Amino acid sequence: MLATPGPMPPAADQHRWAFEMKWDGVRAIAYVADGQVVLLGRSGRDYTGTYPEVGALADLLPGRRCVLDGEVVALDERGRPSFELLQARMHGPGSGRGRRRGTGATGTGSSTGSSRPPVVYLIFDLLALDGFSLLASPYTVRREALDGLGLAGPYCQVPPAFVGAGDAALRTSRDQGLEGVVAKRLSSPYEPGRRSASWVKVKNLRTQEVVIAGWRVGEGSRAGTFGALLCGVYDEGRLVYAGRVGTGFNQDKLADLTARLAPLEQRTQPFDQRLPTAEARGAHWVRPVLVGEVAFSEWTRDGRLRHPVWRGLRPDKDPEDVVRES
Repeated sequence: MLATPGPMPPAADQHRWAFEMKWDGVRAIAYVADGQVVLLGRSGRDYTGTYPEVGALADLLPGRRCVLDGEVVALDERGRPSFELLQARMHGPGSGRGRRRGTGATGTGSSTGSSRPPVVYLIFDLLALDGFSLLASPYTVRREALDGLGLAGPYCQVPPAFVGAGDAALRTSRDQGLEGVVAKRLSSPYEPGRRSASWVKVKNLRTQEVVIAGWRVGEGSRAGTFGALLCGVYDEGRLVYAGRVGTGFNQDKLADLTARLAPLEQRTQPFDQRLPTAEARGAHWVRPVLVGEVAFSEWTRDGRLRHPVWRGLRPDKDPEDVVRES
C-alpha cells in the first residue's frame, strides 16, 4: 500500500487519522515463519541477504507466523535516518534466502562487516498473523495487534504513531531533520498495490525519483566522468524530460555512476518528446533503467526540476513507477 502526496489533513479532521514519521529508507515486506525470515522489496527483489539484521525477527517472534510492512533505514551517530549511509548497503547482494535462527541473521558485526553501516527495520504495519489475514481490518486493529507483538531490539523496532496530533507530529519531524510524516486514516484497510488517499505523505523536504536517461561530459575536476545527468519521469507511460542534475556528487559517486552508465549507452535519446537543442547538444544517451532520487525546490512551469541536488541511486525502485509527485 502506497501513500499519496498531499497536504496535512485539516485540524478539525485529525482525530480520524494517525500520524507516523516518514522514514528515509527502503520499503520492504518481511515474511516470518518456522524460524525463517524473508525480506522482499516492492518489486519482489529479495533483500534477505542485503539486510541480514532483519533476521532478528525470527528470535523476536518464536513460533509465530506473520507478514510485516516497514522501512529499512541506516542510522547516523545521532540516531537519525541517513540516506547517504544506506547507500553503502543498497547495492549489496540481494539474492539471499531466508535465514534460520542461530545462523548470524540477528545482525551482529560479523554478519554485516565492520565497514558496513548497520540498519534497523522500522515496522509500521501487520498484514497477517498466524495464518489470518488482516488486510481488511482497519488500521486501528492492525496497529493494536502489531503493538501487541512487543517487537523491540537493536535491529527491529515499532516506532510510535500519534493519533490526532498531525501538526505536532510534523513539527517533531522537522525538528529531528526527517522527511515529514505519513497520515493514515484510522478506519482504512490495507490496500496492497494501491496508492491510496487513505495514506497521505506530508513532506518537509521535497524529493523526487528520477530516471537517468543520459549525461553530459564533465570538465575540469570532472573530466573523465560527467558534468550533469539528464533525467526524466513517466507521464501516462511516456518518459518526459525533467531537467539536469549536476550537484550533490562527490568523487566516489561520480566514479561509481560513470562506471554504471558506460555499458548502458545507446545512440538514440529515450525521451518520448523532442528536447530543446541546447539540452540535447553533446548528450550521451543511456537505456533508462537506473533510478535515482533528488531533492529540489520546486517544479517550473515547463516541467523542470528547479535546483535539483542528487541524493543517490534507488535500486529498490522500478523505472516505470517513477512519476511526478505533486
